Amino acid sequence: MNKNKDVAGEEPSGALMADVARLAGVAISTVSRALANPGRVNEKTRTKINAAARQLGYTPNAMARGLRIGKSNIIMIILPGSLYYGVSQIIPQVLQSINKTLIQGGYNLMIANLDRDEASERHILDLAFGGSVRGAIILSSKLPEVDGRSLANSGLPIVSMLLDMSDAGLQSVVTNDREAVRDVTAELVRLGHRRFFYLAGPEGNYHDVERYGGVLEALDAAGLPRQAVRRSGGRLDYQHGFDIGVQAADDFTKLAEKPTAVIATSDDMAISFISRIKRAGLRIPDDLSVVSFDGSPVCEFSAPPLSTIEQPVEEMGRAAVELLLDAIGRAHNPATLRTVIRSTLILRESIAVAKT
Repeated sequence: MNKNKDVAGEEPSGALMADVARLAGVAISTVSRALANPGRVNEKTRTKINAAARQLGYTPNAMARGLRIGKSNIIMIILPGSLYYGVSQIIPQVLQSINKTLIQGGYNLMIANLDRDEASERHILDLAFGGSVRGAIILSSKLPEVDGRSLANSGLPIVSMLLDMSDAGLQSVVTNDREAVRDVTAELVRLGHRRFFYLAGPEGNYHDVERYGGVLEALDAAGLPRQAVRRSGGRLDYQHGFDIGVQAADDFTKLAEKPTAVIATSDDMAISFISRIKRAGLRIPDDLSVVSFDGSPVCEFSAPPLSTIEQPVEEMGRAAVELLLDAIGRAHNPATLRTVIRSTLILRESIAVAKT
């Protein structure tokens, strides 16, 4: 009998990345970087990692060995809802980044849900408490809780992405929502705008609180009254961004004193708003400047091309995986629970100087 084959007759997949990290005396994320991007790790550390990998017979896909020793090599991602999230493409971009980084680390990604109803929450918790997965990344939503069970009590390493849950002791990877919207509002003020229209997500949602807070901070800094911004929306979830934008266009046309600048909290909202408002005879940006949040590729091809705050989703995905793998390997206690990766403002033709 060939001792190099398992009972199923397949070649073993080798050591886990965590084993390599322990033998080399480094964090799992360092091993991941050394194997995927050698230039990001110094030569001495690379040498130790390569020696450990050779000694253990490490290969990137460690799933088979993980199953044999009772340790799943599956990482689940918990979505805020349906994969369909308008045109923003944020979820597909996040999934691509996370999946690529996990594969480099020898792990496999599983989408745990396509909804957040009670049945889906139960399924997520069954996976967590049943040992089917090794860790979890939760995207822009709260932890599942059903019948007294909570993901927080599953014992799994968990990283929150796009939602700050550091106050609850959860490692979180977020972008600078408030600062980014504050800065773009300040830019609009610099261009002469004094009346604003804000397209909101669901009231009380983390993103809406942060982004609207950024608008108010910019108004305060400019000496403008907070009444200078009018809100629309606040009831529907971001998944219904197109509907929010359509309703906002109707709300806008009913205002006696029209704002000159629109700040939308998602690209979907802005695109549908522009489409409807142009039917009312308004020109973008001649009559009305518009900026949005997310940075979807489609913004470049809107009419006119849409200015947007681009979220660094690829970098955030990599960071979330590295934090999770470190937690799985118990390499060290995190120095901070909150990792902030800055967004980028992309200025296009949808913003102009306010008419006097």
